[in-house]
Amino acid sequence: MGKKKDSKEEKELKDKESVQQETNEISVEEQLKVEVVQEKDKFLRLFAEFENYKKRTSKERIELFRTANEELMTALLPILDDFDRGLSEMKKADDKELLKGMELIKNKFYNSLTQKGLSHIEVKNGETFDVELHEAITQIPAPTEALKGKIIDVIEQGYKLGDKVIRYPRVVVGQ
Repeated sequence: MGKKKDSKEEKELKDKESVQQETNEISVEEQLKVEVVQEKDKFLRLFAEFENYKKRTSKERIELFRTANEELMTALLPILDDFDRGLSEMKKADDKELLKGMELIKNKFYNSLTQKGLSHIEVKNGETFDVELHEAITQIPAPTEALKGKIIDVIEQGYKLGDKVIRYPRVVVGQ
């Protein structure tokens, strides 16, 4: 009977050990599954972070080119203004051929700037003055009642580079 009792106890011990091993195996499997899920999550986050980095650096590069263009355009605007002033003075002279030549040069210069994204802001005398669109240089008494708060004269033209205003039109406003 001692042998039967021992073998019964041994059998119970083996059953307990096998159950314990199965639970250990299950816990190891579950643990590995959890680790795989965690690693997938880390990978996806890292991938998303890298994609955001690529987008951010791409935007920064585009912004850098745009800013460089803006600085160059801002530096060239006084030259464009000088062309306009010179042409207006040349119209008073009798030499029409000289005037034609200067207009050709100015148009070629302006077209080159236009191809790079520069555009003229249209402002006409008699338009209503808008603080967000115009820069008032001075106010003078309005010649008529209808010109109060309106643009009387445009001193310097305004320009945009793409959608951004790089120089607001400078105007004289009636008071």
